[in-house]
Amino acid sequence: MTKKVYLDYNATGPVLPEVLEAMLPYFTVEYGNPSSVHSLGQDAMEAVEDARDKVAELIGAEPNEVIFTSGGSESDNFAIKGFIQSLKGKKSHVITSAVEHKAVLESTRFLEDNGVDITYLGVDKSGRLDIDELKRAIIGDTRLITIMYANNETGTLFDIPSIGEIARDRGIAFHTDAVQAVGKIPVDVKRDKIDMLSIAGHKMGAPKGVGAIYVNGGLNPRPTPIIHGGHHEFNMRAGTVNVPSVVGLGASAEIAKNGLKKKGEMLKRLRDRLEAGILERIDNVQINGDLDNRLSNTSNMSFAYVEGESIMIDLDLHGICVSSGSACASDDISLSHVLEAMGVDPVIGQGTIRFSLGGGNTEEEIDYVIETIPKIVKRLRDLSPLSRAK
Repeated sequence: MTKKVYLDYNATGPVLPEVLEAMLPYFTVEYGNPSSVHSLGQDAMEAVEDARDKVAELIGAEPNEVIFTSGGSESDNFAIKGFIQSLKGKKSHVITSAVEHKAVLESTRFLEDNGVDITYLGVDKSGRLDIDELKRAIIGDTRLITIMYANNETGTLFDIPSIGEIARDRGIAFHTDAVQAVGKIPVDVKRDKIDMLSIAGHKMGAPKGVGAIYVNGGLNPRPTPIIHGGHHEFNMRAGTVNVPSVVGLGASAEIAKNGLKKKGEMLKRLRDRLEAGILERIDNVQINGDLDNRLSNTSNMSFAYVEGESIMIDLDLHGICVSSGSACASDDISLSHVLEAMGVDPVIGQGTIRFSLGGGNTEEEIDYVIETIPKIVKRLRDLSPLSRAK
């Protein structure tokens, strides 16, 4: 196969052609600052508000509840730090999970260093939370629950409706990092009683460097801004709006909403074909995550007795781009924090590869991966002391 086979869409993906086309005029012709009162500025403002409408429609929000940011990490930081700061020093406890993205975990660790109590909930071997354990973790000072919508490594979906119900009943703010979910599965912030939700544009066909945070209009107190300056974005996020990228995010949201079901079915068919083909040809392979309740585009597979980094590099030499789910050093075996929390055996988990599919993938590409990877794993196992010692 002459072209690259890209199976790393959970990391990022290409800007969709329709999205790029929508963005282009705002680089060269419609370049006004949306804060300006002249016509060029107001045209830009109209484009920004149109994009806000489309993002809001995708997640079931009101347009004035969507604030544009630079991406998922800023949205997570704003929700977590901004909400706790808004409590003005009131004794606070935050509940999160051990398998969150680093943007959440590092934000909670920052709060922990500044006197906030944090509970990190564990997960079972499928990466699922115990809802009863979450209920037991709630104390009188619990102010915020932040649990991801879908895990970025395994694709495991969390029980967001139940968590939203629990938080709302107890008067606790609920934030979810939905970076991997929005644009892939239906999301409804009102139905699921979500107070804050993070979005990243480049996970859904928009460019890198743009995202959004949904903030429930009834949330009290409102998160304190973490970027100060002008009055942009309802006084919640200062800085001149990145109009071309915001337009791109709006276009990608509209495309996602119109094609959500069809794309999800296509990706599930390709992912299942990939998994079946690999399991048929290679022994000692384990699929990680909740196999009955996960994103349709994600497969996290562990190949025993080899290192994921070696598989990843070899696949790259064959034109196949994937991610390793483990962080292995040449003389050390260590798992990602997600697999470690799931209790995956390091001998198995060190050989983990995350395949994450996107709209550009074809059956021909999947068949090429199925044909290529058995030879790579066999060669690496023949060299592996772990394989010889089994």
